[in-house]
Amino acid sequence: MVAKILGCLLLVVAMVGGGTVMSADKPKSSEPPKLQDTAPDFALKNLQGRTVKLSKLRKDGPVVVLMLRGWPGYQCPICSRQVTQFLNKADEFAEHNATVVLVYPGPADKLAGRADEFISGKTLPKNFELVIDPDYTMTNQYNLRWDAPRETAYPSTFVVDRAGKIQFTKVSKTHAGRSRAPEVLAALQKL
Repeated sequence: MVAKILGCLLLVVAMVGGGTVMSADKPKSSEPPKLQDTAPDFALKNLQGRTVKLSKLRKDGPVVVLMLRGWPGYQCPICSRQVTQFLNKADEFAEHNATVVLVYPGPADKLAGRADEFISGKTLPKNFELVIDPDYTMTNQYNLRWDAPRETAYPSTFVVDRAGKIQFTKVSKTHAGRSRAPEVLAALQKL
């Protein structure tokens, strides 16, 4: 009953003030997605300009979403090490029919060039995608924005199953404590 009254009040306030209506039953979370949550869908472009959509990828198998720091004003050496570790295990990810999506966030200006610079010297296997997240669209959607000087996004990893449910999550609020390929592969083995 209280929820219905609050919902009506919110609707009246929104109508009078021209604001956005939010449900009183389920407020928008400011936390990153958690285990068993439905992963928010996203569509981002890779460096060849092709759109990569989570909902389409997961039809073929699980998807590992690896949020990098992207361009905080320099190329992050810890991100480079983490990506190299995942690339070294590409065959094992392929054995699980998993696609690994590397998300490179940052200000839109020159982001594609920065991402190209980041991946330079690395070969992406068929089951890996590097996508850019200009102006933090997906980063904000997942509540991963690290809004501090010379920061972009919290380094994070999500394993999304075919049904769109998150089966593994790790969000680091520092530069360390990131997921490692073996623990992500262990999560994939349980699917």
